Amino acid sequence: MDLNKVMLIGRLTKNPELRSTPNGQSVTSFTIATNRTFTDNAGQKQEKAEFHNVVAWAKLAEIISTYLAKGRRAYIEGRLQTRDWVAQDGTRRYSTEIVAENMIMLDGPSGKSNTPVQQMDHGTDTPPNAQSSDEERTLEEIPF
Repeated sequence: MDLNKVMLIGRLTKNPELRSTPNGQSVTSFTIATNRTFTDNAGQKQEKAEFHNVVAWAKLAEIISTYLAKGRRAYIEGRLQTRDWVAQDGTRRYSTEIVAENMIMLDGPSGKSNTPVQQMDHGTDTPPNAQSSDEERTLEEIPF
C-alpha cells in the first residue's frame, strides 16, 4: 500500500493567484510558510522557515482565492506532485508542489486566531458546521 499525504499549518506568504485553464478549469497557486523551532548544538534557540508551493483546482481553488490572503493561517491537506518541463534554454526543470485537497481557515479576517473557522473538502460543496464571529461572514453569506 502506498501513501502520498501532506498536512501543513502555516501562513500564506502572498495572496493566492486565481487563473483558468484553456478549458475553463479554475486553478489557484500560493505559497505557505511553516516555521520550526529547535535548539542548535550551542544551546541557542533557532527558528527556520520552510516555504511550500501549493496548487488547488476547481471549487477549492475559487474558495481559497476568495477567503485566504497573505498572512492568513490555514491548514492545507493534499498530496505531493512533481512536474517537469523543458525550459527555453533546453534544460529539464522540475517543480514539486502540494496539490490541495482540503483546506481549513484557522484565523479570522484580521489574522486573529480562532478555533477552525471553516473546513472545505475538495470532494464536497457542503461545509461541516462552522463557527463565526461578528467580524466574519455568516453561513448564509458564504456561497458554497
